[in-house]
Amino acid sequence: MSNLQERDRTYVAGTYKRFPVEIASGKGSLYFDTAGKRYIDLGTGIAVNSFGAADDVWQQAVIDQIGKVQHTSNLYYTEPCVRLAEMLCQRTGMKKVFFGNSGAEANECAIKVARKWAAEERNITDPLIVTLKGSFHGRTLTTLAATGQEHYHELFQPLTPGFVHVTAGDAEELARVMMGGRVAAVLVECIQGEGGVIPLTQSYAAAVAELTQRCGALLMVDEVQTGNGRTGTLYAYEQYGLKPDVVTTAKGLAGGLPLGAALLGERVEKVLGYGDHGSTFGGNPVCCAAACSVLSRIDDDLLAEVRKKGNYLRERFTGAPGIREVTGLGLMLGLVTERPAGEVVADCMAEGILCLTAKNKVRLLPALNIPWELLEEAADGILRVAGK
Repeated sequence: MSNLQERDRTYVAGTYKRFPVEIASGKGSLYFDTAGKRYIDLGTGIAVNSFGAADDVWQQAVIDQIGKVQHTSNLYYTEPCVRLAEMLCQRTGMKKVFFGNSGAEANECAIKVARKWAAEERNITDPLIVTLKGSFHGRTLTTLAATGQEHYHELFQPLTPGFVHVTAGDAEELARVMMGGRVAAVLVECIQGEGGVIPLTQSYAAAVAELTQRCGALLMVDEVQTGNGRTGTLYAYEQYGLKPDVVTTAKGLAGGLPLGAALLGERVEKVLGYGDHGSTFGGNPVCCAAACSVLSRIDDDLLAEVRKKGNYLRERFTGAPGIREVTGLGLMLGLVTERPAGEVVADCMAEGILCLTAKNKVRLLPALNIPWELLEEAADGILRVAGK
């Protein structure tokens, strides 16, 4: 064990099972460890580094803002915060944005909005929020309660009440829950990332939309991992024809800096008033300047390239030796491999390719602008490893 790993074990809380790789630097879709070994990055910090490591355009936007002011409280106006909110609303048709620091905080905001809206608009004093089994919405106590995976709940009881988890794909079960009259909102991921890179079916997404409309509930979409170009559209809900009342996002939004956002549609744009919610660091001008840079570059040409690269990977892997199934959209893909996913990821690492896992799958989340030659080299390496 190296000195760095020993110090980590001594001083850092043991919440992460780290791979034995010490990242020293990176550029674009390449990382280099402390021994100088080269890696092709197919994880991007779990869908965070939208344009890879140390991207020149992103870096300049951050440097320019740091040279002006690195932080001021939300008692004052800052141009990057307002500009980013304006960009998000204009790109999505949503009306207002609340900024936090993470996906969990964005989902906390959505939950608070749903509860306050239910009390004020529907006189529901004990509202329920419906989420899906297999979902993942964050690690705070409330977003853990929203998460539809029991093993995350076991050690942290009692969790926040007011959540019901239903089976993805079972529209009849959802209808039974919603007809009880207490449901304020349904919160879904179009692709369950941490749940195993599992997309919703078009028919189930349509049923969710119809049932929320019929029952007067809010439709909320968690785009923390799927958002900001990852699936080949700006947000994945666009590919399902959904019109959400609330959209939450984070991860790739600021390209490597902490920023989360809850986008509020017309039905809920006025729910949050003075003092109802807040964040010390949310809307930080450096993070927002970074996000403005990222969002301005996610245009139609880039999104078409993301779809093209995703289709290329899907075609390379579908039916290949050692690979049973390919799931996902765009550059958010999951591979069901013959060998255990953890073994495949470890062997890929030895070959200089950094992948992730999600449940029983190898998960791929490369930079949106990964060069074709690196994508092809990485695909070749994964196929060699998977076919062993």
